[in-house]
Amino acid sequence: MTEGIRREVLLPQPRERVWRALTTSTALAEWMFPNDFEPRVGHRFTFQVPPNPKANFDGLTVRCEVLECESPSRLVFSWSAGAPVEDTRVSFLLEPDGKGTKLLFEHTGFDVAHPFGSQALRGAEFGWAKMLGQLPTVVTSLIADV
Repeated sequence: MTEGIRREVLLPQPRERVWRALTTSTALAEWMFPNDFEPRVGHRFTFQVPPNPKANFDGLTVRCEVLECESPSRLVFSWSAGAPVEDTRVSFLLEPDGKGTKLLFEHTGFDVAHPFGSQALRGAEFGWAKMLGQLPTVVTSLIADV
């Protein structure tokens, strides 16, 4: 059985600015992790999750591939970080919301039947809550479209 994480984030900025925070490598590094992301279907990239000695975590490399990239509304990429988080899928859907943007986020495909699947899902929930919490600050810091 697979499970996932779903969140909705309301941002006062237009979709185009939120899109830049999702699809620019330097902006992604500010609210997620260092990466070599490029916004094009088929591009394989990595996120470098740094170690956290306090949590006894050595860090890891997340391997991804852009599956869908439709500016400024939809970004989907695979997310593989080793067992039990193999071939999961991250998606961002941006919808206009007045003058702002509604971001619908999903990270799906966690195999909770795997011995460590539920633990991986809980860890991802914690990580995404932290990262999505940092996203509004990064979006606000981006220079408005001219």
